[in-house]
Amino acid sequence: METALCQIFFSMGYTMTDTGKKFVHFVDIVKALRSEQGCPWDREQSALSLKRYLWEETHELLEAIDAGDHHEVKEELGDLLYVIVLLSQIHSEEDFFAIGDVIEAISAKMVRRHPHVFKDETIGSTAELRQKWLEIKKREKADRAKAKKN
Repeated sequence: METALCQIFFSMGYTMTDTGKKFVHFVDIVKALRSEQGCPWDREQSALSLKRYLWEETHELLEAIDAGDHHEVKEELGDLLYVIVLLSQIHSEEDFFAIGDVIEAISAKMVRRHPHVFKDETIGSTAELRQKWLEIKKREKADRAKAKKN
């Protein structure tokens, strides 16, 4: 089933994996839930009201991981993904950012923090890898603080 976002994506000449199609379809479902014709509960949610559910779903996921219940892990990951996409949708409606911005930001962060994978840097040990990660994270935090001052 092609969603409106998929159709736009394809019309621009891009192809999408089955997983990408499923993700875009899910984002469209969340948008529909927040629409005027959607669900009253979803429409009344805010970032603050969702904090409780973010906490609960994370806790349930941790319990499923501890229990080694792979089916339950899948279910709880879905519940957590729902809260994340819903939070992104709320922020999008307020013109702060959209889910694509979230994905772009985490993608860039993973590339920056893994120079041993995406650049020519060599890491000798897991301890060295952890140290490099912390150095990059500290530098990024300092750069953000400097940007906020300007």
